[in-house]
Amino acid sequence: MLQLLASGLQFWIKQQCDAVDQLDLQLHGSALQLLRGRLEGVSLVAVGVEFAGLPMERVELRSGPIQVQTGPLLKGHGVKLDQAFVVRGQVLFSGAGLDRGLGDRRWRGLADGLAQELLDSPNLGELGITDGALVLTSGGPGDQPKRELATRAKAVDGALELHSLDGLRRTRLPADPNIRIERASIAAGKLELHGEAQVSP
Repeated sequence: MLQLLASGLQFWIKQQCDAVDQLDLQLHGSALQLLRGRLEGVSLVAVGVEFAGLPMERVELRSGPIQVQTGPLLKGHGVKLDQAFVVRGQVLFSGAGLDRGLGDRRWRGLADGLAQELLDSPNLGELGITDGALVLTSGGPGDQPKRELATRAKAVDGALELHSLDGLRRTRLPADPNIRIERASIAAGKLELHGEAQVSP
């Protein structure tokens, strides 16, 4: 039964994503606990994830206890979750992945908002990671000369903020009320975010 549930959860996770190259999922708990509709938790490591058009290099998550309905599972139906549950972990983004994701129409408004706030430009041209900094470059028709700004990422009050290295500019990215970012850093060409999220059935 644990294997059935693992397969069902893997299928459910992949349904939530645009793409997943590699997914390793582990269930924590016993078959007896599962028969009673409870798991101690789930941990996963995913590589090459794309969610809502935003590419992620690597995702590592560990959930708290999960309540599940085992009846449908035993009848060959999909997994049904009874309650929301909390996951904690980290997500890594590459500069190239962020640049590609922010170019997607679903994120274009955010990208241009960052350009307006940090570069005084209506359009974001490129985004990359260089020397431990997130570097934004303006772009778009008639946007000459191009402007460039190096920023560091910070977790502030559960949200992600970008601060210019000279300390003169900063902006807060729109926050999902179900996600709390606790730590943000840039190293080895990657933006790394640590935090927790509440997942609803």
